[in-house]
Amino acid sequence: MFSWAQEGLAVLSGGAVGFSLGLIGGGGSILAVPLLLYVVDIDDPHVAIGTSALSVAANAFANLFGHWRAGNVKWSCAVTFALAGVVGAAIGSTLGKLVEGQQLLFLFALAMIAVGVAMLRPRAAAGDPDVRMTGGIAIRLVAIGLVVGAVSGFFGIGGGFLIVPGLMLASGMPILNAIGSSLFSVGSFSMTTAINYALSGLIEWVIALLFIAGGIAGGYLGMRAAMKLAANRRSLTLVFAGIIFAVAIYMLARTRIPPWLSI
Repeated sequence: MFSWAQEGLAVLSGGAVGFSLGLIGGGGSILAVPLLLYVVDIDDPHVAIGTSALSVAANAFANLFGHWRAGNVKWSCAVTFALAGVVGAAIGSTLGKLVEGQQLLFLFALAMIAVGVAMLRPRAAAGDPDVRMTGGIAIRLVAIGLVVGAVSGFFGIGGGFLIVPGLMLASGMPILNAIGSSLFSVGSFSMTTAINYALSGLIEWVIALLFIAGGIAGGYLGMRAAMKLAANRRSLTLVFAGIIFAVAIYMLARTRIPPWLSI
């Protein structure tokens, strides 16, 4: 059983993740696991990852609806990428459950640093808005989707920071379409991971629901703030990348160094 304080912190933590996603887009969900571990105080890293995956899936599918209505989703590309990625996520999440908790957290912190670096790189917006599925595009989508899904499943993250450039590389679509289309993959990958962890009893359902509720509210506020702060979006992204680096360093300091690095 969790205390009222922990349940309240789960709502606030979900709100923080949702707000960051609404404000600056991809990358925000990477903070879900450390918030569950160090703020909500979930002891087991695997439970934190499973609970985070369910929360990320729910928020991704909720945000997908708006992009769908706006016509930003290239469904043929999105579905092809997601189907391949679901296979990868199933494999990655199975491997992740086999890794000892402290080693998994160490690798997760390194993944956070990679996310921060990816956020610092400017994204090109150009592309073909009328892209159509071809045999070559399908092959690239399947290959990249499989790899990205495996990474997403292993760490229990949405993987949007990899999915967006992956979709653009494979199909040549513009970034707006890639962002909209990526949400289907983020939700699919995360839900696959969540189901895999749930089958092993590695999800705290009450905390997950509270985290999701906070994320929906935070996402709405983040979107409102983004409209007012659009001119400062790049600066906000840089600040948020700095936060990710700081949290990653904190995790590395709190985590036992794996034996294979202590030689």
